[in-house]
Amino acid sequence: MPQRPAVDPFPNDPPETAVSPRDPVARVFARIEAARDDLVALAGDLVRFPTVNPPGENYRPCVEFIGERLARSGFEIDYVRALGEPGDTDAHPRVNVIARRDGRAPGRTVHFNGHVDVVEAGRGWTRDPFGGAVEDGRLYGRGACDMKGGLAAAIVAAEAIAAEGLDAAGALEVSGTVDEESGGFGGVGHLARNGWFDRGRVDHVIIPEPLDVDRVCLGHRGVWWAKLEMTGRIGHGSMPFLGVNAIRGMADFLALVETELVPRLAGRRTRMPCVPDGARHATLNLNSIHGGGVEQAEGLPAPVIADSCRLVLDRRYIVEEDFDTVRAEIVELLERVKRGRTGLDYRLDELMTFAPTMTEPDAPVVRTLDHYIHRVLGRPSRHVASPGTYDQKHIARFGGVVDCVAYGPGILDLAHQPDEYVEIDAMLASAKIMAAAALSLTGSLG
Repeated sequence: MPQRPAVDPFPNDPPETAVSPRDPVARVFARIEAARDDLVALAGDLVRFPTVNPPGENYRPCVEFIGERLARSGFEIDYVRALGEPGDTDAHPRVNVIARRDGRAPGRTVHFNGHVDVVEAGRGWTRDPFGGAVEDGRLYGRGACDMKGGLAAAIVAAEAIAAEGLDAAGALEVSGTVDEESGGFGGVGHLARNGWFDRGRVDHVIIPEPLDVDRVCLGHRGVWWAKLEMTGRIGHGSMPFLGVNAIRGMADFLALVETELVPRLAGRRTRMPCVPDGARHATLNLNSIHGGGVEQAEGLPAPVIADSCRLVLDRRYIVEEDFDTVRAEIVELLERVKRGRTGLDYRLDELMTFAPTMTEPDAPVVRTLDHYIHRVLGRPSRHVASPGTYDQKHIARFGGVVDCVAYGPGILDLAHQPDEYVEIDAMLASAKIMAAAALSLTGSLG
């Protein structure tokens, strides 16, 4: 099934170039257009903070930079440290920023959320990964695409609304959060569990992840990370018949996975508009495997029968599946293996579980973004879903906000790659679209 073009809810609305200057949306568009150089500079400044996760470097100075900037536009600023969350230490504190500007009348709250953490630079770069170089209409750097370009666009969108005095109703929030690349528990997860995304506080959330400037991402597949340990009985390696080899037990399990479970998953296809097309199916990845004793850097290993073998599973499941069945399929295979080898046992520990999340295509935030994508770009939007999770999982699960999507500039395939970049025109267009959507959703357009 191809990506679905969205239906424009306002088919008679003129394109951007035909709008009267008296139109408040046209005013904010003009303000953003004039801020093009500032947008590029802001995105470059964010890239130059090497906020590498793990371990979580430079979080505090990066979010303080964001907070100080938005404070100059009249936003109230809160810094929230995720004390006690995984990875939080005095050396690498998990500090988040939330900026809020209330309108002059009651209305709805729109929240722009972007993560500031990035993965390691890695090898293969032809430019400084934290230099923020601008070449041929592109801004390069680790995190330029995922997702500091989108965060910069959201900040400029919010600033344009404030500068034009158009925040007549509701409230506008912008957050810079941490640890998305490692699950988001010290970032949006912590904030959502502590009331910052409660439905009584926030009505609509836009996460400017790099799904492309004309696509609205409705949600993502579910995820179950689990650690499996197969256990046997140690013995002398010259007499394997006197022990129980856990590696062989794991091999039996993997044979069943490949011959039975993987083909079964390939036959399950979702209605979710996941991209790329392979993600329309349920999948299972084997993240890592380690057998026997600890490997030595030097010397020869001891002659022992492996009494332990460890495997990390990454199961991505679709809305048509339920978690109990997902787990039961693995357990059923493990029980068969256990019955087949006397003395073999296993332990299955959950590392992380999040259900599939999908906002409906006719939800207010989706329809509004659809409309302004068409108005700015002159073509219909497309609805997609992500193969992997992002921070929408925390907002839906702990905050209860269902009117939440990912929308932002950047090409997802470039994320985490050498010479990662974001196109400047895409940042500018997405800033306009997010600003107009915020004006509409807060009720500031009447």
